Amino acid sequence: MTTLQTTPPGHDVVLYDSHCRVCSGAAREMRKLVGGQGTQLLSFRDEGVLDAFPGVSFERCEKAMQLIQADGRVLEGAEAIVRALGRRPLGRLLYVYYVPGLRQLADAVYGVVARYRFRIAGRNCPDGACAVHFK
Repeated sequence: MTTLQTTPPGHDVVLYDSHCRVCSGAAREMRKLVGGQGTQLLSFRDEGVLDAFPGVSFERCEKAMQLIQADGRVLEGAEAIVRALGRRPLGRLLYVYYVPGLRQLADAVYGVVARYRFRIAGRNCPDGACAVHFK
């Protein structure tokens, strides 16, 4: 599997979906844990955000949370969560993700939640344009 590389931001950047209540809640919690640790959380839906990271597409962000590491390497989904939180002392426990079998299970669960996130928790369109955004 080829690793996606984009413009190095010099610090970690997490791209999440601000129109998803599950994603927004997770981002709030993540901000509490890593916000002061050199990690920036941005909604990929905000104007100009994706322009800063060539190769990170809207479609890719629709499917999974993206972690752009300081050096420009891009990780997504469950692995992005593990890496973003892994720098915290208790976050290192998340590295059990890399145990064979557990990684596949975590990725599968993440994929199901990501795919059905709007059905699980509803949409959160601050501009009232959900009908346009989610046809």
